[in-house]
Amino acid sequence: MIIGVPKEIKQAENRVGLTESNVRQLVENGHHVLVESGAGKGSLISDTDYECAGAELVSEKEQIYAESEMIVKVKEPLPEEYTLLQEDQILYTFLHLAPEPELTQALIRQKVKAVAYETIQEEDGSLPLLKPMSEVAGRLASQIGAIYLQKDHGGKGILLGGVPGVFQGHTVIIGGGTVGINAAFIAVGLGSKVTILDLNPSRLESVNHHYHGRVQTLYSNRENIAKAVRTADLLVGAVLLTGSKAPRLVTKEMVKSMSEGSVVVDVSVDQGGCIETTRPTSHKNPTFLYEHIIHYAVPNIPGIVARTSTYALTNATFKYALEIANKGLERAIRESSSLARGLNVYKGKITYEPVARDLELDYEPFS
Repeated sequence: MIIGVPKEIKQAENRVGLTESNVRQLVENGHHVLVESGAGKGSLISDTDYECAGAELVSEKEQIYAESEMIVKVKEPLPEEYTLLQEDQILYTFLHLAPEPELTQALIRQKVKAVAYETIQEEDGSLPLLKPMSEVAGRLASQIGAIYLQKDHGGKGILLGGVPGVFQGHTVIIGGGTVGINAAFIAVGLGSKVTILDLNPSRLESVNHHYHGRVQTLYSNRENIAKAVRTADLLVGAVLLTGSKAPRLVTKEMVKSMSEGSVVVDVSVDQGGCIETTRPTSHKNPTFLYEHIIHYAVPNIPGIVARTSTYALTNATFKYALEIANKGLERAIRESSSLARGLNVYKGKITYEPVARDLELDYEPFS
């Protein structure tokens, strides 16, 4: 199979779809890999590294798309890439289609076979390809929030960990999944008071046991969310419904109740955001103010630690990339129920039900 790795064009996106080690394994399995020149630069992988691994370097993005049977990316195609996609081409990347009707229509129109990292799901419900980036994003959420609480970044001038004789800052995390747990890990490490809200009693029990009561756990309902948000210095949105839009659990009124200079980091922005005041930002302009509350809502948060993120991501994604290359997509899907759940669009049809439901489009399962 001919596999193409284009350079990411999303703003400040420095990750890359395959590492030099991945390329070597693909070549050893008889595949041909095209890598756009400079694709790995942001992750400190040189063109020479790729060439030594057996890749063919290509200077034009158009050639990558025109000649490749499978495109391996990190982030979803942007509008300038839509028409480069070829009919029957396999697209293997993060897609997050539920809040993206234009991208979804482009994939339908181009009749590609689109496999989304974020919906590949194991039988136990775990999301192995989303997990490493959720870990990175969760840890960054608390780290970033702590910085924006500084007065020189427009915040209220609070040190999350406080010092002896002074109140700690309060970090409130909506959602106790991978993002939330990792946000708590960093916030606790910084010395913050931490509250996690979640619907799953077992998850809350696990958090309580792990931190020996150091983290306050609350059942997620409107009243508890409102009370916790009101006292938050840093609010982290960490809610995920696999493949679907995130529910808006924090209302405008709740955000307005926060004190001036508080910070919101909505990691759920990839799926539309779980905070009503959220709108997507970028690494170039990462924040905006709503009622004097700083909002950080960058969809590709892990892109700012590209070296770590690329290797963490490809450690998880490459297994399935190799399966698709060795077997072909259709056989690989039939032999792996986990991979089958990753198929979102196939030859002009929506094959992932939550996306079809959220976008009010017809759903047609792969057969």
